[in-house]
Amino acid sequence: MLSNAMMAIQFFFTVIIGLYFWSQLRSQQDNKTGIQAESKKEMERLHQMRKISLAEPLTEKARPTSFDEIIGQEDGVKALKIALCGPNPQHVIIYGPPGIGKTAAARVALAEAIKMGISSFKPDAKFIETDATVMRFDERSIADPLIGSVHDPIYQGAGAYGQAGVPQPKEGAVSKAHGGVLFIDEIGELHPIQMNKLLKVLEDRKVMFESAYYSSENRNIPRHIHDIFQNGIPADFRLIGATTRSPEEIPPAVRSRCVEIFFRPLDEQDLRKIVENAATKLLIDASEECKDLICRYAKNGRDCVRILQTAASAAILEKRNYIALNDVEWVIEMGRYTPNYEIKISDGKRVGVVNGLAVSQNQSGIVLCIETTAERTEKGMGKVTCTGIVEKESMEQGARKFSRTSTAKAAIDNVMTALKGIADIDVSNYNVHINFPGGMPVDGPSAGIAIFCSVYSAIKDIAVDNLTALTGEVSIKGLVKPVGGVAAKIEAAKKAGIKKIVIPKENSQKSFENSEIKIIYVSSLEEILKEVFGIDKQKVVNIIHGGSVTEVISASELKN
Repeated sequence: MLSNAMMAIQFFFTVIIGLYFWSQLRSQQDNKTGIQAESKKEMERLHQMRKISLAEPLTEKARPTSFDEIIGQEDGVKALKIALCGPNPQHVIIYGPPGIGKTAAARVALAEAIKMGISSFKPDAKFIETDATVMRFDERSIADPLIGSVHDPIYQGAGAYGQAGVPQPKEGAVSKAHGGVLFIDEIGELHPIQMNKLLKVLEDRKVMFESAYYSSENRNIPRHIHDIFQNGIPADFRLIGATTRSPEEIPPAVRSRCVEIFFRPLDEQDLRKIVENAATKLLIDASEECKDLICRYAKNGRDCVRILQTAASAAILEKRNYIALNDVEWVIEMGRYTPNYEIKISDGKRVGVVNGLAVSQNQSGIVLCIETTAERTEKGMGKVTCTGIVEKESMEQGARKFSRTSTAKAAIDNVMTALKGIADIDVSNYNVHINFPGGMPVDGPSAGIAIFCSVYSAIKDIAVDNLTALTGEVSIKGLVKPVGGVAAKIEAAKKAGIKKIVIPKENSQKSFENSEIKIIYVSSLEEILKEVFGIDKQKVVNIIHGGSVTEVISASELKN
């Protein structure tokens, strides 16, 4: 009896277990059928979506496909070609304002390098484009689209590998760019942690992964994953970073590994070429007045194309194949565009007013007006007032925040000391007001000699030629020290109508000799007094000390 009961119980449980597994199998089959049906429906939807496409945007039609089509960046393109198209391509950082062709130039550079055949890039080299502003990562290393990450078994959606307890390395952009170019737009926006990881990859040319779930003794882990954890994923690429920031805002460790290339802002002639090329590709007529107006308001190439495309659309809706002037005017008003500010220097002389030269944040040259007034006061009761510059500013560089005193303010302090030591002028006997009109950004010591001449002119009541511009740092001992961005400053001076430029002797270059502007090199404030004011200080000193006068001295020299 007992044995019969046991057999009945065993039979009962066997039936129950069989029914359970049968129901699980049916459920899996039903799920598989449902998944297949859903997948078929989604594939059909994707197929229908791919049949639909809008007209190609004009910005894509106008995108350069060769170096010749990149307008206004001849020097930058040459530097980029040298850096990437040779047998040993280098990492590159391209500086410049938005909409001037940085991304297009990077794409063309890789294509050109492949075409030339002497570069180490293979015909199938990839161009991987990313944007640092959206390259977000998880500090727990769950996800990192730039460097790559590991999906541990506990990661949601780990799939079959996760159920088997296998960690899964996931490639990032650096590995996808292996053998090609990784282009990072706005590279200055990368998080410091990502920047440090990127530097490590550039050094090792591979990405190493770690996981608490990985064991070299685990035989369930596939061979390729063992290989990745032990040897890393190859990431041998060339980095091209683009940024609108200034070089000082990019970590030195990144800059030291890269060739730095500066793309200049586009001028009116460059913008006009872009407008004409876009109008040709759009097959629409635009009058010379329309092109002039677009160039007067467009800040970069994207603005040119955008204004032209909107005006063309307005014309097409009115069944016209040409753009009228009122179409462009309407687009400018609707888009709240502001006219480009362009300085044009007129002939003449002014007391206390001097043209300095500076470099803006986007590395373009600027003609900077400096004006000074000086009134004599009781001995030692004078004061110096400076307006138009930020004396103290807060800055942020990566994770660090700090404040600093403007170096332009420091340049003024140096000038005050040099005036007393070199020109025998005690500024404490005058109320001096130095102003930088126009609201232009003023920083850096390069305005030193221009400030010196402006203050000297105001105190001595001697006019300065308006067609002269100056740049250079002043030391408290009266020396003129070298400054940066001289080539960009000379270009800005030419556009403004300047005829003569005074720059530090240590900044002299052979290429400047072919400039249309007369360039004077100086190394001391005594030389500046002679070149700008016609004062030979050595002659005056000889007269004061009873030296033998054998040369004719001008009236202005005797007066001073």
